[in-house]
Amino acid sequence: MSPIRTAIIGLSSSTPSNWARYAHLPYLLSPEGKAKFQIVALCNSSVDTARRAIEFFELPAGTRAYGDPQALAADPDVQLVVCATRVDKHHETVLPSVRRGKAAFVEWPLAQDAALAGELAAVAREKGARTVVGLQGWYAPAVVTVRDLVRSGRIGKVLSSEVRGAGGTNDRTIIPASIKYFADRKVGGNLFTIGFGHLFDFVQSVLGEIEVLHSHLQLQRPDVKIRDPSTGKIVETIRSDVPDLMLVTGTLPASEYVTPGATLHFRCRRGQTFKGEDPLVWSINGEKGEIRLRATGGMSIAARAHAQPIIIEVHDFDTDEVQNVEWSWRGLEELDVPARIVGALYEAFAAGDPTKYPTFDHAAKRHSQLDEMLAHFSAP
Repeated sequence: MSPIRTAIIGLSSSTPSNWARYAHLPYLLSPEGKAKFQIVALCNSSVDTARRAIEFFELPAGTRAYGDPQALAADPDVQLVVCATRVDKHHETVLPSVRRGKAAFVEWPLAQDAALAGELAAVAREKGARTVVGLQGWYAPAVVTVRDLVRSGRIGKVLSSEVRGAGGTNDRTIIPASIKYFADRKVGGNLFTIGFGHLFDFVQSVLGEIEVLHSHLQLQRPDVKIRDPSTGKIVETIRSDVPDLMLVTGTLPASEYVTPGATLHFRCRRGQTFKGEDPLVWSINGEKGEIRLRATGGMSIAARAHAQPIIIEVHDFDTDEVQNVEWSWRGLEELDVPARIVGALYEAFAAGDPTKYPTFDHAAKRHSQLDEMLAHFSAP
């Protein structure tokens, strides 16, 4: 099969933290990526910035430069559009291509809110466009290992599960100037939608879709300090309207692996955990045993936190022994950790089975869950 002709929206040569640069491009330029995808165009805020990115990343001379999403959508040679802009630009930049029936890979969150995400999903269904969303936690090796353990029957059917996380930003009171928008809820990209949203999604990818019975969101620290990363100095203090503590309790659907009425509980907060504690602890209590995952590098194990030690253990109730469970990478090990996990999502998309990766419809459902929680929250 010929490689899928791909355009990227938002590949920046001037932004050091650009996610497309560190998570998408390395896979697409790898031997595995080139066998399945071919970069044929870039779209940035202007044609000039797109051309500079083409030169900076040494993309093929024939790579086309666009400064307008409409012009990109009109390119008949582009089959897949990858959108890795800031969240509040996702909808407006990818919608023209989806309306043309092009396949689309959009980073998570899909859009600023459930309404816009739902519109993208509806248009994609109407046009028959294939879609995938950057909820790559489905393919994080530790998550895959926990999923395999649950489905193996090793702990019997699941009775309950608890998730305790801390992180989303490195500090409880400070954020770098580059993500100042994390304190502005209307942008759509913040601790709640990104940090908690990824965690909320990949846990459900293992255990099933939670029916949220109760959620409570709180903003504990509304005053947020902004740090200039070049100097290390605090340059201003702003007021946040984004919750920094999430408590969610619900019921899991009964299945081959889960008992009727099984409970799932999340407790997540922004910033550092209690000194010495692991920032992510996920336990799954079963009839015959219990699984515990501990991540030492943060709760964002769908991204860079997976580069730090992650310990998975099983407590066998019959023997009262605790056994360590090894996990391993399944290819792409020459790439940095985020690109390995995102690359696995690309591989699943290329294989073509939409039950094996998150689509726009899946993302719209997740947005609805999050928006329902936010509906009961008001910032102080």
